[in-house]
Amino acid sequence: MDGWYVDDRCTNCDVARQFAPELIVESRGKSRVLRPPRDEEETRRLHAAVFACPTRSIRPTTGRTDPGRDPFPMPLDDTVLICGHNSPHTAGANAYLLLRPSGTAMMIDTPRWSRALAARYEASGRVTDVLLTHRDHAAHGRRYADHFGARLWIHEGDLDAAPDADRVIRGIEPVEIDAGVTAHPLPGHTRGSVLYLADDRYCFSGDSFYWSRTTADLEVAESVTWYSIEELATSLARAADRLRFAWVLPGHGDRRHLPADEMSRRLRALSERTRLLRPQPIDFTALRW
Repeated sequence: MDGWYVDDRCTNCDVARQFAPELIVESRGKSRVLRPPRDEEETRRLHAAVFACPTRSIRPTTGRTDPGRDPFPMPLDDTVLICGHNSPHTAGANAYLLLRPSGTAMMIDTPRWSRALAARYEASGRVTDVLLTHRDHAAHGRRYADHFGARLWIHEGDLDAAPDADRVIRGIEPVEIDAGVTAHPLPGHTRGSVLYLADDRYCFSGDSFYWSRTTADLEVAESVTWYSIEELATSLARAADRLRFAWVLPGHGDRRHLPADEMSRRLRALSERTRLLRPQPIDFTALRW
């Protein structure tokens, strides 16, 4: 479309549509460019989609994209940055940097690996911890942790995906990672799924739940729940009254910022809806992005 196209490597992961939903849409199980950007702000969002896409499928017909347009890591507010450069080895999951009052940072899940990207991320602050939400997002965790001299965290239920982790979260009770940062085990999507809660404001939910643009609400990815939808319902029921946050920051699916009381109400409602779900075959096409 007027100089931009999506090539046939697209896996319909939704990442590009999160960054530029008015420019990039889903069509026949793929993303496609709906129209060119109209102003500088839309141009910025298009390039965010370009540099986040895990298959590098959004391309200009004129040649390579200008690397000077790469916005990542991109601030979502004054405490959280989204890493971009999503990796095909993590199913295209989003990764984040959480800035701490000490001037350090934590990485939640991992973008694609390169030394140049690692240097860019650590410019935001010395990374002390790499927090993995579950097995699907464990790729590159050890490389980033070793590069940063950071501790790598994972839950025991998914330990075989990162057997050389430095810290292993055990059981189902919350575990303090550092001041203001807590791991909440949420078995369901996988046996070792975890969400990380920071400052009672930021919920890094992994693949346990996300914000859906389709339903304009919190949702679970019921059609790609690998371990147990019943376990996920139990996990959400246990956690719903413990969690308070204003930002939901998932691995897959969209992000959202709402008042904390509104998020709490929606999370309790999600817990009730999930309780009614039953196992179904894995079906990526049924996701409600």
